[in-house]
Amino acid sequence: MAQQALAAECTVSRGAIQVLLVADTHLGFDLPFRPRIDRRRRGRDFFANFERALAPALKGEVDLVVHGGDLFYRSRVPAALVDMALAPLVRVAQAGTPVYLVPGNHERSSIPLHLWTAHPNLHIFDRPRTFLYRGPRGSLALSGFPFARAVRDSFRSLVDQTGYRGEPALPRLLCLHQTIEGAQVGVGDYTFRRGSDVVPGQDIPPDFCAVLSGHIHRAQILTHDLRGRPFAAPVFYPGSVERTSFAEREEEKGYYRLAIDPAVGSGGALVDTRFVPLPARPMICLTIDTQERSGEGLREHLRQRLAALDPDAVVRVELRGPGAEAAFQTLSAARLREMAPPSMNVDLAPLRGHR
Repeated sequence: MAQQALAAECTVSRGAIQVLLVADTHLGFDLPFRPRIDRRRRGRDFFANFERALAPALKGEVDLVVHGGDLFYRSRVPAALVDMALAPLVRVAQAGTPVYLVPGNHERSSIPLHLWTAHPNLHIFDRPRTFLYRGPRGSLALSGFPFARAVRDSFRSLVDQTGYRGEPALPRLLCLHQTIEGAQVGVGDYTFRRGSDVVPGQDIPPDFCAVLSGHIHRAQILTHDLRGRPFAAPVFYPGSVERTSFAEREEEKGYYRLAIDPAVGSGGALVDTRFVPLPARPMICLTIDTQERSGEGLREHLRQRLAALDPDAVVRVELRGPGAEAAFQTLSAARLREMAPPSMNVDLAPLRGHR
């Protein structure tokens, strides 16, 4: 993998600026404030991994934090969720570690205004702009802009609007929430190649040590375009902190720690990178053949299959066979929950070929 190869080439520098990159936390996902059904909610898993990712910052092990966008799971969220989501970042900021936040597409390119967003250590890319970090190990320029739709034609202009050229002597990071050519997602490794929302790899300017981006939920490092030509700077996607869909069921989740040495070369250099895994609940697609089973026999078979799985799993049951449609009508969400351990999340996949 590209991320392993790049990590192997880097050497640790104790004098380097330590950066923590996390993204796509999707806070609020499956976390209703007034639930109508008493069941385990996955939303707590997302908050727990967000806290785990920020732990090094709270311990003073990194110099700054970059959140690559999609802090929330949608654009309109309750005020109570804004409090809950910003609280971990504010604790980091109050501990003296600056936080730089890129609004993503789930925020519709804007973070909800809140008293905490005015904290002097919490910096939001609310428009194309450049922030200066100054710390004990040196200085760094962080340039970026909020998520932009149809970015292919406007990317170079948006980067120029950040004013990044105003700090020519400093190491620079480009902070985004966009799709870059070559990014891969899904079980089938779908690769983004062209399109109005895909940034061509050759459009990345040569003035940055690295590009830090959210939006793609699989952790990966991009170093070349699809024609094999090297990027001017590597692109880091930390991925989401938890699996948001079954398309991500085989993906490892986590965050990146990077080191930028301002003393290397004329504008600093990326000298170390490490992917830090986070615990992610197993996601299992359970296929049930209904050809020879129906009624209580089907339910008992399903009960046994669920009991044999990891009780902490997120399970999707798919019915196949001649009796699938009839079985689908009898297996309600409540019945599925009765069959499964209380720690398990389980639902029924839509029938193939049916709306």
